[in-house]
Amino acid sequence: MTGSGIAVGLQLGTQPPLGATRAYLVGARAMRLDSVMLIDHFQNVFPSVIWDRQLTWLAAQRPTPHEFFDYQVLFGFLASRVGRMRLGVGVTESIRRHPVLIAQAIMTLSHLTKRAPILGIGAGERMNIDPYGLDPTGPVGRLEEALQIIRLCLSQRGPITFSGRHFRLERAPMDLKPAPGRAPEIWIAGHGSRMLALTGRYGDGWYPTAVVSPREYADKLATVRAAAGEAGRDPASITPALHRFAVIAPTEREARAMLRTKVIRSLGLMAPSDLWRQAGTVHPFGEHFNPLVDFVPGDYDRATMDAAIAAVPDDLVSEGPLLWGAPDQVVARLRAFGDAGMRHVVLAPVSGLVSKRAALYGLWATGRIARSLRGIAQHGS
Repeated sequence: MTGSGIAVGLQLGTQPPLGATRAYLVGARAMRLDSVMLIDHFQNVFPSVIWDRQLTWLAAQRPTPHEFFDYQVLFGFLASRVGRMRLGVGVTESIRRHPVLIAQAIMTLSHLTKRAPILGIGAGERMNIDPYGLDPTGPVGRLEEALQIIRLCLSQRGPITFSGRHFRLERAPMDLKPAPGRAPEIWIAGHGSRMLALTGRYGDGWYPTAVVSPREYADKLATVRAAAGEAGRDPASITPALHRFAVIAPTEREARAMLRTKVIRSLGLMAPSDLWRQAGTVHPFGEHFNPLVDFVPGDYDRATMDAAIAAVPDDLVSEGPLLWGAPDQVVARLRAFGDAGMRHVVLAPVSGLVSKRAALYGLWATGRIARSLRGIAQHGS
């Protein structure tokens, strides 16, 4: 990050064609962004039953929404191309990937890049677990053990012995260590109290996606820092970050128009159920449905999905976790999060789902937003 401003990163697409990923990377470098982050998915949040031109222009380019490159292999391809940007994953989990494998991959990456890579990690999503015969039980406890093991892999010399409920290592060598001066940072995607506590105990960064307001951000960041202090760690050493899906247009009117499209409204189904209650209604998939964890695209037919998307309240789209507006409006909203303590935002411009023109503008606008935020002095602590 430069000076005392807010660092800005870009979420890179991990779907074919590879040339599109490469083009976005070139754009990110030209705009001098601070980071690029990959995702680790088997499936998309858009079910195949609604994947058509009525939803998004991309359906004409991609026959399925569920094509994803493996992020660890893609790391190797991108490492020599990122320049001074940081490369990371946001996020993986320890249900599909053993923590030693996760640690080995991110330490390998530290030898391939010029700056310390970012290991974003969370408790897991059922869409990437249930259909593949994996066990989703005890995700937070599993994550805590994984974080302990990853920390041991990053720092311990000699074989590792670990005995937990989910993982066991018996004098297991992992002698690879990070490149000098480029130790990977662990950013934890946490929202609930247990996950925030894990972030304070084990994380180098906090990387939420569903935090709606600066006030909520400040309150949860205080919880993370309190947990760090209780664990004997320096609370200020944890990078307060944020992942934000963004709809960015030249004018507020154009941005509002995109909020009304089916593809952007469908993202409202990913808002937590408590936000639906605040909007005066119940999530179509259940009062206590947690879409960040529980949503499995293949579980729903076309009629169910269409009805659910139609039920998304307008206020949930415009006042939920989606970042939207003209570039100056987006900057103002991110400044408010900066005042709440945020220091690094990773933007995922989902306006690109609406049209090719919107995709190109969203990338250009990310650079403009980054320039505006780069030198902004922060008042949050």
